[in-house]
Amino acid sequence: MDTGGDGKQFRIGDYEIDIIVHGFPGKSVCHGSLGFSTIALIRHGKRIALVDVGSFGQRNLLQEHLAERSLSPSDVTDVLLTHSHYDHSINWTMFGHANIVIGKAELDWSLEQPWGTTVVPELYVKELAKWPTMRTVGDGDEVFPGITAQLAPGHTPGCLVFTLDTGDGDMIFTGDACKNRAELLSRAADMTYDAAVTQDSIEAIWALWLRRPGNILVPGHDLPMVQAEDGAPRYLGRREAAIRAWYGEDLNETTVISLLPE
Repeated sequence: MDTGGDGKQFRIGDYEIDIIVHGFPGKSVCHGSLGFSTIALIRHGKRIALVDVGSFGQRNLLQEHLAERSLSPSDVTDVLLTHSHYDHSINWTMFGHANIVIGKAELDWSLEQPWGTTVVPELYVKELAKWPTMRTVGDGDEVFPGITAQLAPGHTPGCLVFTLDTGDGDMIFTGDACKNRAELLSRAADMTYDAAVTQDSIEAIWALWLRRPGNILVPGHDLPMVQAEDGAPRYLGRREAAIRAWYGEDLNETTVISLLPE
């Protein structure tokens, strides 16, 4: 297993994985949700998958990162959605030609949510439900060669965890079933419809992670992690997060505000 040392590029067996957007474990204080979610690119033979696709703010990033790898949106063959919330799912429309996977329980639940009251993107979900290349999956289904879905409710009723099993090691994409290191350690979540259900799902994620030494866990809103020798989660790579603001009197004068701990 080759992690490349930067927490962004990995090679596991015949798979190349790029974390093209690192999720961020935080919320805005007074401007609503940040929605900075993890987006991962997986290349295996002629297949190219994205695990989650972000929201409007990530559209240019997606295009730029694909272009850096001599790819375009049309080259993506598969989209694997951990759940339906806007910050993970909206950009499925960039990849309407691809095989799009979402949990059956998640889609059914999402279609029942009252419009204008949740972070489910109502019209996007409604369109996805009838999209010809979409398929719904359940617990234990293979969603891509070597990748299996596990149902992990709590954040939403149909959240999925995707486990890439190469035989040499696993990479576990938890989505928002476990959003960050704090949730992983506390077995509690900032957003859940049932704390006990969430705790059970996080315990199941721990079991997947402990299955092999060196397994990599990729949360929905945090850096990838491995387990240190003492069993504690250890980050791979460095966090990058900042805001550029125009506080001056012309557009050439900007202020960069770091979102990193001092």
